Amino acid sequence: MRGPVRWVLWDVKDTLLKVRRSVGEQYCSEAERAGLKLPAAASQVWWTGLVRDTFAQCAVDDTALLDRLVNNLYHNFCGPENWEVFPDSYSTLEFCTALGLKQEEAGVAKPDPAIFTQALVRCGVPASSVVHVGDHYVKDYLTSRSLGIQGYLLDRQDCHEHLDVPPQRRLHSLDELPARLKQNAD
Repeated sequence: MRGPVRWVLWDVKDTLLKVRRSVGEQYCSEAERAGLKLPAAASQVWWTGLVRDTFAQCAVDDTALLDRLVNNLYHNFCGPENWEVFPDSYSTLEFCTALGLKQEEAGVAKPDPAIFTQALVRCGVPASSVVHVGDHYVKDYLTSRSLGIQGYLLDRQDCHEHLDVPPQRRLHSLDELPARLKQNAD
């Protein structure tokens, strides 16, 4: 039996928050605002490279325009108006707060295990008393588990049924997490 959970680490994108509009939709909107008339099929090509390369492939060679597009797209994507909190995030975070669990920002990118190592140092508790919740099998579930952290895979759309994740470690909604944490504490 593991000890009580002392910390919960969260993946943010597609676990707590989701993008309101896809990057492709945002690119198209920004291109239209800049006066570009692009065929709908061009947006599929945009996913293959950086924003500059993308617009260059669409025969846009105006450097000032490209600079403006790159800057606007970056800032638009980072703005809160483009992100939406999953409804089940609120109650789950409130539950964790009520347990006295704290939130921290790691500042290291997954799948590098250093993100979890750094988080464990900041937590100052054994890995067995830390939970990580995320939606990516390798970056979230496997990497956290490799360090002894209690990993949970959030699988909202049942896309990962074929993966080797025990049912008790798979969540279809964050609303399931409080009960799992309570079971773990018993």
